[in-house]
Amino acid sequence: MIRKLMDAVREKNAPVVVGLDPNLSFIPAELLEESRREALAQGRELTPMEAAAEAIWKFNKGVIDAVCDIVPAVKPQSAMYEQFGLPGLAVYEKTVRYSQEKGLIVIADVKRGDIGSTSAAYAAGHLGTTEIEGQAQRAFDADFATVNPYLGSDGIKPFIDVCNAHDKGIFVLVKTSNPSSGELQDVLTQDGRPVYELVGEKVREWGRLSMDGRYSNVGAVVGATYPEQGRRLREQMPETYILAPGYGAQGASAKDLLHFFDENGEGCIVNSSRGILAAWKKDAYASFGRDFAGAARAAALDMIEDLRTALAER
Repeated sequence: MIRKLMDAVREKNAPVVVGLDPNLSFIPAELLEESRREALAQGRELTPMEAAAEAIWKFNKGVIDAVCDIVPAVKPQSAMYEQFGLPGLAVYEKTVRYSQEKGLIVIADVKRGDIGSTSAAYAAGHLGTTEIEGQAQRAFDADFATVNPYLGSDGIKPFIDVCNAHDKGIFVLVKTSNPSSGELQDVLTQDGRPVYELVGEKVREWGRLSMDGRYSNVGAVVGATYPEQGRRLREQMPETYILAPGYGAQGASAKDLLHFFDENGEGCIVNSSRGILAAWKKDAYASFGRDFAGAARAAALDMIEDLRTALAER
């Protein structure tokens, strides 16, 4: 699967993934009202949860349609859908399916990881299949999933098994972009190395179990907000593809990301969520008015150009 992602990045010359993390504050209020009106016209009255979920679906569809020809992948964050209960989960599934129909690779940002049997169930649900009465059934069926390594190999290897069986991939949390990540990830081990380097070492070890050409289907999440740590991890994990959150709204720039890429300008895909989803609310894109999809496309194009320029100049 990592080879498919790399091919898609090359084809569009855009190492960018759009984070589909819908927040009601990002969504024009008229989408909620439109959802309610349409339901009433069909003889249905939506609960607040259902109305929110319908508005999120309309928003996601607009963004996906606007960016599908310029970016290779999207990354829906499951928690942003789960908060709306079963209607939200239904929209999450629809978002995964529709993105794939539009030719996008889907990275499910689910951050799962548990003991072996539970991780196996997570892996089956998000990436693989579940057998029911002798038939393999697919649940969410994303292309990649993010995985928490805190439980060690017991929590990771079931995902690798599914990756190998179904041509899927994972991104393991190594050095995350949030400010408090250092409380655990920067703690020094007995040999003087920070914990994130120990995790990076394990990721490279796990990655050898699922190679797909030059890179492994076992990738790493490394926050763009920590450029020096990213440089060290790039050297430590030469066969590991990096998913880098933190660009834009969290403060990282294109120049901060240069060492996340390999010598060929590959090996990394950069995420932006708020910077694209909420672009229509920013002064820089005020000319789009309430056209959230048009503003999202413009913000994505600006991000792509920013990264292209930085990589060309390094």
